[in-house]
Amino acid sequence: MNDIVPVKLRAALLAAATLVALPCVSHAQDASPWTRDSHAQLRLLAGSRNGPVLLGGINFKLDPGWKTYWRTPGDSGVPPRFDFSKSENVEAVTVLWPAPQAFPDGAGGTALGYHNEIVIPLRIAVRDASKPVTLNANIQYAVCEKLCVPAQADLSLPVTSVASTEDSTLSAALDRVPKPANVGDPNPLTIRDVKRVGPKTVQVDVTSEKKEEPALFVEGPSPDWALPVPKLAAHHPPGVKRFVFDLVGLPSGVNPEGAALKFTLTGGERAYEFNVNLY
Repeated sequence: MNDIVPVKLRAALLAAATLVALPCVSHAQDASPWTRDSHAQLRLLAGSRNGPVLLGGINFKLDPGWKTYWRTPGDSGVPPRFDFSKSENVEAVTVLWPAPQAFPDGAGGTALGYHNEIVIPLRIAVRDASKPVTLNANIQYAVCEKLCVPAQADLSLPVTSVASTEDSTLSAALDRVPKPANVGDPNPLTIRDVKRVGPKTVQVDVTSEKKEEPALFVEGPSPDWALPVPKLAAHHPPGVKRFVFDLVGLPSGVNPEGAALKFTLTGGERAYEFNVNLY
């Protein structure tokens, strides 16, 4: 805590100390201290503790102009790696990825990730709901402006609050996580059709009730797939935005027939996730 400038009146000093101390107590219960590393700050957030499954989050705050990466970084970059194995009374932690944004990678390609500030929600399964829980995280990640810089952080946070001050922040972060959907669902933003055009090209037709420009991202069935970011085609059927990408970046010898692809579709404040078998 910062030193308090001396004042002449003892009562004023005590009052100032009380005003400073109270927010710090609340902060210590629901968020870990910020950890500064390279061009970013990180902290853990904890939601209200009221059962065997808890909500938490990793809060990234990036320097102006700097970015970090999604689980699939795009044409270049390094995805974050999270290790929660040293947590106490924690059975499993599921990372709930907010929809990414696309940005130039500085080498003519497209990278996928986040800038400014982002909260990545965590679903925390507790072993014994009657016992204390401490979330410990080792985070390996990269930040980039024109060049990428590797970074790491070790964070720790006891999850204690019955009513957390971070619940609204975590709820807002959950709203940025893509909702599960199926091809053809009557959502305001949806994938209408996915099909192969020739042996190496995939065509994805998207419809949207809004005028905002949709974005589409695709992932293979395992991390060793490195599919390109789909691009808008030059021509579209009426009422449709058509995306195309080539089946390149596959592991050697793999046949894409029947492969389980994951599409993330974003537009405005909406984001949906589609699991599609490729035929």
